[in-house]
Amino acid sequence: MAGMDLRKLSSFLAVVEEEHYGRAASRLFLSPAAVTQHVQQLEREFGARLLDRGSGPVVPTVAGQRLVSHARTLLAAANAAVEDVTEAALAPPRGMRTLRVGIMGHGSAEVTPAAVSAFRRARPEVPLELVQLTFTEHISALREDRVDVAFVRPAFEAEGIEVDLITAEQRIVAVPARSALADAAATGVRLADVIDLPYLQLPPHTPRTFTDYLYFETGEHRAPDYALTPQDILTSVAAGRGAGSGLASFARYYRWPGARYVPVLDAPRAHSVLATRTTDTNPEVRIFRALTVALAREMDTGTGES
Repeated sequence: MAGMDLRKLSSFLAVVEEEHYGRAASRLFLSPAAVTQHVQQLEREFGARLLDRGSGPVVPTVAGQRLVSHARTLLAAANAAVEDVTEAALAPPRGMRTLRVGIMGHGSAEVTPAAVSAFRRARPEVPLELVQLTFTEHISALREDRVDVAFVRPAFEAEGIEVDLITAEQRIVAVPARSALADAAATGVRLADVIDLPYLQLPPHTPRTFTDYLYFETGEHRAPDYALTPQDILTSVAAGRGAGSGLASFARYYRWPGARYVPVLDAPRAHSVLATRTTDTNPEVRIFRALTVALAREMDTGTGES
């Protein structure tokens, strides 16, 4: 028994299942001589004949039949051990920090899912979590260490925050389908036509950068409803209770019955950005940031960065 190994058991079991030494050898990618030698070594170790080699199919002897069930059990246990150890080896080390990716609305359009997929391929061992952000959180989520990177809009400057421009897009407004402006969805309007729309309200703690963006800086009229997410805006817009504004990609990601999207032809283009903490030394953050910036350049998202 001391000399028995799993290779010999595999050869023996293959011959039993194939009923032929040659077919067993082909299945195991061994020579027939090697398979024969393995079986003969087992027979010497057990001191009993295990296979009958007649002119027909090879069949196990009584002793061989007893060994078949043990061989299958031992080989199954060995395979399970390999799978278990491999899984443990590939699992993230204990204490490895999850990379938390904050996403406001639809993030940076097609760049966001592309960056997440690229990071998963590049760093499959790193846990990754997607965190949905509201309109009020594009700075606070980073500062309060609730996310490690954040796809937000518009571009902004803030102490302790690094910002990479990811997309530059035309501005649009979301209006009720029955609005007079809805007919201009194909042709567009001027900023003067939409500046006084009743835009949805934002909570008082919303950063000024985002309120200026949503209201085109000078808009003053407000709808009765408040909004924290794109869904909030579109629910009120479809009900005829107000209007919203956003980037052109908003229309691709949020098709909403009762709402129409109208391009604002002369409004300055606005950016979506990837924001990170300046002092963050996590190498996974640097990798994610580099992948995202490279993808944005490759996808030609209109930032003019090179």
